[in-house]
Formats: sequence, structure tokens, C-alpha cells
Amino acid sequence: VQLQASGGGLVHVGGSLTLTCAAPGRRNIVRKMAWYRQVPGKQREMVATITWRDSTTYADSVKGRFAISRDWRINTAYLQMNSLEPEDTAVYYCNAEITIDGKPSQEFWGQGTLVTVSS
Repeated sequence: VQLQASGGGLVHVGGSLTLTCAAPGRRNIVRKMAWYRQVPGKQREMVATITWRDSTTYADSVKGRFAISRDWRINTAYLQMNSLEPEDTAVYYCNAEITIDGKPSQEFWGQGTLVTVSS
């Protein structure tokens, strides 16, 4: 499954962006989708996750500013990012756990989309 991530870009401090991640495929059953981010020299960190039951988790650093949502009809998740700070600058990666044709879930990653917050 090729996850399709989009929505990154350049934004000023305090601005907003929405990232989109799609997992195309009619036989895909998405169990969970998530956004991670990574800056050079640091480990990739979880930003937000959402399960098929709409249970969400957030990194402490983004709580109250970011919101993850989904549309399971089209296997797509969104990350609404508000009140962006320079520390949010990173490459954001989409991640998904997907069941295909009843087989055990597999984990997939998107190609990454760059978010740059300028001060």
C-alpha cells in the first residue's frame, strides 16, 4: 500500500496547516493511522494517532494545538495543525496499520512531507 501524504509547506509562527494521508485500496481495512515527525539528528517521534474506533493520542508537545481526524470511507486521515511554532518544523510522516484481505495487519509509511514554521 502506498500511503499518499500531502499538505506540508511554509507557514509563519502561529499559522495553521492541514496534512492529509490517504491509504488507497478498496480491500484495505485501516486499523490505525498516525503522524510522526523527524528533524535531522533526532529520532522520529509520534505526533498523533487515531484508531478505527476513533481513539486518539497526542504527543504532549502538540496537545491542544493539533487535531487528528479521519474519514474511513476513503481511508484518509487528517492532521490539523494550529498555533504552529518553530519547534514544529520537521518532516512529517504518515503511518498506517492496514489489514488486506483478512491477513494480519501490516505497517506502512508515507513518503514524508516537510513542514517549515518561520519566526
